Amino acid sequence: MSTHALRSFLFGPADNQRILNKVFTAGADAVVLDLEDAVAPAAKAAARETLRRNLEGLSPSGLPPIWVRINPVGSGMWRDDLAAVVGPWLAGIRIPKAQDPDAIERVAEFLALREETSGMASGAVALTLTIESAMGVERCGELARCDRVTHLCFGNIDFLADIGARDAEDGLAALYAHSRVVLASRVAGISPPIAPVQTRLGDEEALRATTERFRNLGFFGRSCIHPTQLPIIHDVFTPSAEEVAEAREIIAAYDKGLESASGSEVTSTGQFVDIAVVKRAQAVIELAKALGG
Repeated sequence: MSTHALRSFLFGPADNQRILNKVFTAGADAVVLDLEDAVAPAAKAAARETLRRNLEGLSPSGLPPIWVRINPVGSGMWRDDLAAVVGPWLAGIRIPKAQDPDAIERVAEFLALREETSGMASGAVALTLTIESAMGVERCGELARCDRVTHLCFGNIDFLADIGARDAEDGLAALYAHSRVVLASRVAGISPPIAPVQTRLGDEEALRATTERFRNLGFFGRSCIHPTQLPIIHDVFTPSAEEVAEAREIIAAYDKGLESASGSEVTSTGQFVDIAVVKRAQAVIELAKALGG
């Protein structure tokens, strides 16, 4: 599956063997093994060893893409994290609390050295940056253009704490920031940003509503913390049969207009068809194909 069509990124603590035994087969499109918040400060070194041992023991086929969330660049631990986890099993590194493009470039440079040491192709490991502060939002355009960056993510909880806002259900406190990250990703030519986790397990109504909101804003894919969240996330980010049928009708109507030289057509639902509408319909068809539809 293309990295542009990853709907879910399931987190798993890097030092929890029980979860590491299950996370790769839980049904997520990608997994994120966490060396940051999920691991206590005193357990970081042991977590690296546990994660490395598990990564080295993986079967190379049939696995979802694997990301590892390292500790922030400012923590002083990121080099040890990279030294432990870079190998042929790794699709990408997720960097938390990203706000300094120079720091991201240092990570990219060190990552190149680790790839060479591991016998990997240069540039094989992607970078995903999590925007979690006002400064990160302010500089998200620069961050999106850093070497190796394929996605931006958004960290709602830390961002709202940084600006002193409440986590209201309407999502208005972070709406401007969410849109900035979407636009920065588009301008930089990288994949759409990844939506943040929903921390209230069992609240399926909130999970669906917020995932729909992020999808409508231009995000694609969502981080999650439990396999029970996967079905809703996958459903929201997968074109429905009705959406695919409508997209095909739009393209057919446009082709008919070209043949008749009318220049425009209207579908059975009253949708006026022009080139912008056709491009959106083509994107729906391409996404459905990428997801096996």
